[in-house]
Parts: sequence; C-alpha cells; structure tokens
Amino acid sequence: MSIYRPFTVVIGLGPTGLACVRYLVKRGFSVAVTDSREHPPCLNVLNKQFPKVEVVTGQLSEDLIQRAEQLVISPGVSSHQILIEKQVKRGIPVLGDIELFARENTVPVLAITGSNGKTTVTTILGEMVARAGYQVRVGGNIGQQALELLDQDEPDFYVMELSSFQLETTFSLKPKAAVILNVSPDHMDRYDGLGAYRAAKQNIYRDCEYAVVNADEPENWSALALNAKLIPFTLQAPKENQFGLRHIDGELCIALGDEKLLPTSQLQLQGQHHFQNALAALGMGYSVGLSMEAMLSVLQEFSGIPHRCQLVTEKNNVQWINDSKGTNAGASVAAIQSLGAAREGQLLLIAGGDAKQADLTPLRDPVSEFVSQVYLFGQDADALQQVLDGVTQCYRVTSLEEAVMQAAKKTAPGDIVLFSPACASFDMFDNYEHRGQVFMDLVKGL
Repeated sequence: MSIYRPFTVVIGLGPTGLACVRYLVKRGFSVAVTDSREHPPCLNVLNKQFPKVEVVTGQLSEDLIQRAEQLVISPGVSSHQILIEKQVKRGIPVLGDIELFARENTVPVLAITGSNGKTTVTTILGEMVARAGYQVRVGGNIGQQALELLDQDEPDFYVMELSSFQLETTFSLKPKAAVILNVSPDHMDRYDGLGAYRAAKQNIYRDCEYAVVNADEPENWSALALNAKLIPFTLQAPKENQFGLRHIDGELCIALGDEKLLPTSQLQLQGQHHFQNALAALGMGYSVGLSMEAMLSVLQEFSGIPHRCQLVTEKNNVQWINDSKGTNAGASVAAIQSLGAAREGQLLLIAGGDAKQADLTPLRDPVSEFVSQVYLFGQDADALQQVLDGVTQCYRVTSLEEAVMQAAKKTAPGDIVLFSPACASFDMFDNYEHRGQVFMDLVKGL
C-alpha cells in the first residue's frame, strides 16, 4: 500500500530551498518551486539536477501556491505574505526545513538560538560533544543543511543552531536540550516588535527535555509552561545547580553553584559575552552528561570563529578586528564593551549596512564610553549617525574601502580598529562572510 504524498510547493530557492527539494523528491513527493527573484541563487543547480520540477521565478506563483497541498517556505520568506496567509486560512500546512527534519529524525538534538552568540555556542558545544567521545554532527542555520544531515550515518547527537525564522515553522522538534542565549532587537523588519521576535525564539523550548535558561533574562522563559528540567546560567554569582561567575581566591571563576570549575583568565576569549557563551555551552553539555573535564578543555582551547571579533592583523601595534557577524546592535554592543575594556589606546569603530528597522539606540552608551571615532557607510548610515552624533566623532564614508583607508590614517600605536557593522550586509554584500572577507582583504592590503 503506497503512502500518499501531498503536492508540495517550495517557496524560496536558496540553499535551504534546494535542500528541501532534494529531500522531498527523494522521498517521492511531487514538488514545484517558486521564488520572487528572477534568478535565485540555486536556480541553475535545480534545473540541472531536477529538470522535471516546475519552477516559476520573478514573482511568487499564485497558481502554484493555490494548488499546493502543503507549503515549505525557506527561512528568508515570511509566512505573513498575503498569498501564504490565504493558504493558511484554507488549512494548508506551512512548514520549514527544520520541521521536515524533525518529523524523520530519531537522534537527540541539542538546539541553540539567541540574538547573539548562537554560532559560537553551537561550535563550542559541537566540539565538547566530540571531545567527550561521542559522534556528533553540527548543522541547521550554520554548517550543513539540516535535511542533508539525515542522509548520513546517524551520530550520537545533532547540535543545531536555529534562527527565529526557522523556529516560526517548526512544530515537531523535541530537543534533548534547548537554550535561548539572549534576546535583543533584531529583524524588526520582519516582526511586529520585540515580543513577536521573542515568541518565535521561544518555540525552541516546546517539548524539550532540558531547558537551559538565561537567569539574567527571565522574560525569555519564565512565563512559559515548561515541563522541562531547568538548568540556569547567569553572569552573576550562581545559586545551587546554576552555572555562573564567582570570585574565588581573588579571581573570577566559572562555577557550578559554589564549585569552582575554571578561572576565566584561562579562557582565550575574554569579555562578558564570551563568558555567557561558555556558561550556556556548559549548561547544554551538562544536561546530557558530558564529561566536565572534556568541556572545560574545549573552553580553554577555543579561540573563536571567523568574522566574530576575529583578529585580522596587528600592524604598527594597531589591532584590526573583523566582527562582520555583528549584524545587529546587540552583537556590536557586546564587541564594543569587550574590546573597549581591554584597549590600551583608542577604539575606532566601522559600522553600517541594513539595520532591518531595528532600534539602534543601545549603541549610544557603549560608543560614548569606549569609542573615539566612528566611520559610517551603507544604507542606514543616516540612522546610525542620528543615534551616535554628539557622543563621539562621526565620519561618513561611501564604502567599506574608504572607511578602512580613513581609519588607517587616524590610528596610533595601541589603538584597535573594530569592524562591527550593527547591521545586515545585504545592501552591499552577499552575506556577512563576504563582507568580512572584503574587510580582511582591505586591511591586509594596507
């Protein structure tokens, strides 16, 4: 007896959309694809690999969407578009790649989300699981597409970074452990305020066994009806069965309750946001019984990920830092505070791009405290200047190249030049990786 497969329309033909098509076709679904872009990134690959799949580009196909028995939307596609909302009202299921993954997966999932730090924590936790002797695969919003993980040998754990966009259309995921690291304004061009953005992220805790929670941001979890076992972390002195920071024998230490685990001085990455990432990763690993020795050794060795407070070079005793992954104000605030507290000379900031209609005012106080000059470029340079005028010297430039050249003329020994845009990259670059690479190439070419 054959299993009925509903006619499925995939909306969005980037890497995630292509992975969805590949997954669905392999499992016998009848599939069509539509994308509002005339030439979406994976169109040529789709036409070559799946020539029989109907594709409509240039605008979303109303005909295909109306005929669909289920819609699979890519993370970058809002479910609040009129064509999609009409189908929702008709009872047509709308889901994403993580939902498809969750319906088939049988392996324990360690799931991570947050406005800032999720890529770092996902990377650290993946290394912790491996160091503890388990087979692990890392994917989701970073690394491999979630659906591609299902076509490989099953590991002991999946460690998955999940964005708010992915979590909007995920209903069946039952993580072994889940964490919301933090929430600050981001993607306000997509959400009706911070509450809606937070609610999307809170889906990660649905049906999890262990909820690793930020005790410093109870608004992210305290009002939820969680059946999970709570494992809190805090940047304050921890209570019993909490991970936190405690002064022991005259030094600041990572601790579990009263128990000293590791002096923070032994971490390669310094600053409050790095400590928060370490605490969250420990909570996640602790929930599934990873060796504490293995976890602490990873924390001692971890030196960061590309494009996140990454030292590009040090020339004439001036450090150039690539923080292109600072795609929102919260991420850039963390970088400014961390580097500002450690600087010997001045901190010069390069920022700009697409602010996604987010509130940029959180930048004002840390820039006032730590930053001597700001070089602004891109689509929302005006909005940034309105926030930062009067608290530091602001210079308007037309490109990242001009920003680097101008900043180089103003540096002195002991200074730090931080490229932390506080904005998305899509106004001028393919993605934050492309933007970061351009910055590094410009700096190395000085």
